Amino acid sequence: MIRKINFWMLLISIILSWQGFGQANNLILSSEEVLTIVKNYHPIVRQSTISIEKSKTDITNARAAFDPVFSTYIADKKFGGLPYYKDISPEIKIPTWYGIDIYAGTDNLVGERLDPTLTKGESSYLGVSIPLAKNLVIDKRRAALQQAKVMKQLVEVEQKSIINDLSMEAMEAYWLWVKAYKAYSVIQENVLVNQKRVELIRRSFSLGERPSIDTTEALTQLQSFEIQQNAAWVEYQNTGLQLSAYLWTENGNPFNLPENVRPSEQWEDIEVISKTNLSLPNLLTVAESSHPALQIYNHKIEGLTIDKKLKFQDLLPKIDFKYNQLSKGYNMFYSIGDQPLLKDNFQYGLKIEVPLRFSEGRANYSKAKLKLEETQLDLVQKRLGVQLKVKKYYNEFSNLKEQIALQTKSLSNYQQLVKAEEVRFQNGESSLFLINSRESKALEATQKLIELKTKYYKSIYALQWSAGLLQ
Repeated sequence: MIRKINFWMLLISIILSWQGFGQANNLILSSEEVLTIVKNYHPIVRQSTISIEKSKTDITNARAAFDPVFSTYIADKKFGGLPYYKDISPEIKIPTWYGIDIYAGTDNLVGERLDPTLTKGESSYLGVSIPLAKNLVIDKRRAALQQAKVMKQLVEVEQKSIINDLSMEAMEAYWLWVKAYKAYSVIQENVLVNQKRVELIRRSFSLGERPSIDTTEALTQLQSFEIQQNAAWVEYQNTGLQLSAYLWTENGNPFNLPENVRPSEQWEDIEVISKTNLSLPNLLTVAESSHPALQIYNHKIEGLTIDKKLKFQDLLPKIDFKYNQLSKGYNMFYSIGDQPLLKDNFQYGLKIEVPLRFSEGRANYSKAKLKLEETQLDLVQKRLGVQLKVKKYYNEFSNLKEQIALQTKSLSNYQQLVKAEEVRFQNGESSLFLINSRESKALEATQKLIELKTKYYKSIYALQWSAGLLQ
């Protein structure tokens, strides 16, 4: 069952650490903390927990077939003043796991018209019923209990699969939010730089050091960045709303992300990433052994195997043996040990049923075999699909790592060009147009680096998801 913890303690003490960004009241939300909320409070996860509880009741229901049963038969007949019979026969029956039923009871028969095969007066018996062919290895009640247990395991694995998929969806929303925030922060910095530049150009113009066209050039660049800033702010707000869809309180209420909650100013904690399994051989091994999607098929195969064993019983003749040890009076243990079995004080019966063609049994068993074979083939395909998915995301992860290194160098070069152009401008060797051009290129390079880093961190979680590790 999902561990229950206080939401507000989680939100304040674990999830949102007090770190300054721009203002002292801003709060920080990390990807791991989003996963903690999703796994503990998302309603879909809670619904899957309810399914587990329901599967437990199915096990209890299946175990009812093994509950001891007390029954009694009371009959009395009197006709034309003649007492035909009077019968009081209580019995207790104890089903066992191996298909053997143990029972004991007493009889009290009196009257003038009794069945001559019955024992008059008080008697008791201790008996056993044993299937000798069909239902000896497995029967419906044993199969029902085994399948109920398998179903519980299946539902538990399905919950893990739900959490794995839901966590990945939350991570996609989280990194879109991070990307939007980083993009907004970068353009905001450019707006601040250009606001200062506009003021400097205006002062230079008023002193006669710059032509009026430079003021227009600087203002145009500022306005362009301000337009981008507005668009980036809207994107940041909208991605925050998408992320809020995965944030829920302990009471089951949706939690809207406040505006003062931010992702970390720095990128993802290196320590967290260092603890992540990023080895391709290890990921393939883990996926093979514990991926929820594969475990689901394993449990389905287990359930179908039980059904196949049950259907095989229909190919066997039904041979049931029933034996009663009889005693006078109500002491059912009185005659036990007095004489060898099947010599005195006993009753037995042997019932044999043999379908001449076993048509129904052959059809049911063949169908059970085909279902099992079909599911096994599905498992083979699913296993291959999981392996390919892990390899795909690993290739993407490795490639993004290299692209980030190249893009970081490229951005550094663009930034150096901007600084060099500003120095030349101050020395009267360049123009504001060239500075703006260099600055726009640097901004594009920064935005490209943000996009690559966002994809990189998202690919880390996608790699874990593909191996079934976000459960």
